[in-house]
Amino acid sequence: MTQDMKREFASREELITYLGQQFPESAARDSHLSPTLGGRKAAETALQQVDPGKYSSTRNFLNGAVTRLSPYLRYGVLSLAEVRDMVLAKVRHQEDAVKLVNELGWRDYWQRLYAELGEGIWQDREPYKTGYTASSYSETMPKDIVEGTTGLVCIDSFSNELRETGYLHNHQRMWMAAYLVHWRKVRWQAGARWFLAHLLDGDPASNNLSWQWVASTFSHKAYFFNRENLERYTKGVYCADCPLYGQCDFEGSYEYLEGKLFPAAEKVDRSGGSKSWNRPQKRR
Repeated sequence: MTQDMKREFASREELITYLGQQFPESAARDSHLSPTLGGRKAAETALQQVDPGKYSSTRNFLNGAVTRLSPYLRYGVLSLAEVRDMVLAKVRHQEDAVKLVNELGWRDYWQRLYAELGEGIWQDREPYKTGYTASSYSETMPKDIVEGTTGLVCIDSFSNELRETGYLHNHQRMWMAAYLVHWRKVRWQAGARWFLAHLLDGDPASNNLSWQWVASTFSHKAYFFNRENLERYTKGVYCADCPLYGQCDFEGSYEYLEGKLFPAAEKVDRSGGSKSWNRPQKRR
């Protein structure tokens, strides 16, 4: 019989050392340990701190009132119904909870789709709408993205945060995915595997189908962004310190970037607003 793992530790450092000993292959791949606390008690604390109204009005900003509940939902520490009930109990008017409850609904949708498709979530659900075929994209993750050495402060910061914390804000995930697929011409599957190797909330359904939404293999257009969009929702925290400001890959209008990224594609709708990493785009 397998011996139960040790559960009591004198310090966090002792815990980290123990986990490295128990999972040497994982420790060799990445020695970072996320600051996010696990367990039911931590999940309940995080749930009590959720503010549905502030979530609705600020969730698109990196400093917005996001819930950080996704790791607990991913592993069943919290249920979707439990979160829904708590959210509805916190608001005086149900419309104040609509945005957050909708996101829970989309998470449920992805799971139901996963149950139907199975490993099919790793396959392109539709052709790319970018003017390129799947064979035009590389199967390999670029080393400079993985190591956070592209020279783009935003992209390098996203990469480092992903590896060090196991978490990225929804917008950071979208920007990183768009950069990898549309600017660097890497297949979404490579990015999806990279995310799943690091994200604490790395759920195959939400992760893969969201990558496909960005890539355009599960939507009617590709998602992309420009520097103005990134600067707005980050309050300029990356752009302010970037030596490439004014001449980075993301400079220009959506019309300009569309022509640059997808010169052989049919006209695609410009995407400058915020879409959810866990939400499919409306079809036309």
